[in-house]
Amino acid sequence: MLEEAEELARDGMEGAVDHLRKELSRVRAGRANPAILDGLKVESYGAMVNLNQVATVSVGDARLLVIKPYDPNSISAIEKSIYNSGLGLNPSSDGVVLRLPIPALTEDRRRELVKKVSGLGEAAKITIRQCRRDANDLLKQAEKDKEISEDQLKRGLDNIQSETNVFSKQVDEIVAKKEAEIMEV
Repeated sequence: MLEEAEELARDGMEGAVDHLRKELSRVRAGRANPAILDGLKVESYGAMVNLNQVATVSVGDARLLVIKPYDPNSISAIEKSIYNSGLGLNPSSDGVVLRLPIPALTEDRRRELVKKVSGLGEAAKITIRQCRRDANDLLKQAEKDKEISEDQLKRGLDNIQSETNVFSKQVDEIVAKKEAEIMEV
């Protein structure tokens, strides 16, 4: 029972950290990163599909993404979805590829992004604490049902708390690194 609760907590906490990393990869930090277009939907042949299913996205240079559609007829649909995405990016087309310049971030925009990153970090910590709470409740219920002893409960609670501390520290480090990347001029 102890191992099950600890594994449940660890899996949930790892999931929270992985989700945080994925969300932070989508936050624009002033340099070209194809991940900012992850999740972008494009209308293709009457269906909404992910951009990576209709085009390849590559980095042209530090501030330029190049989008090459598999079907040249889909350029206008890709352009339209980028405009409507709220990313604040303006693609330019030459009929074959789309060039997506990544503008330099203003100081105000950097501060907004840092707040967003902090919010994502806090959401990850909330998820980590919820995983701890669920695992602790499981252990307390097992002790109440006489499946584990009081000593085992104490040891399990301590182990789960130490895991929580490790993952919370990991979230802090990831957020601090992303904030430094955003504030870098």
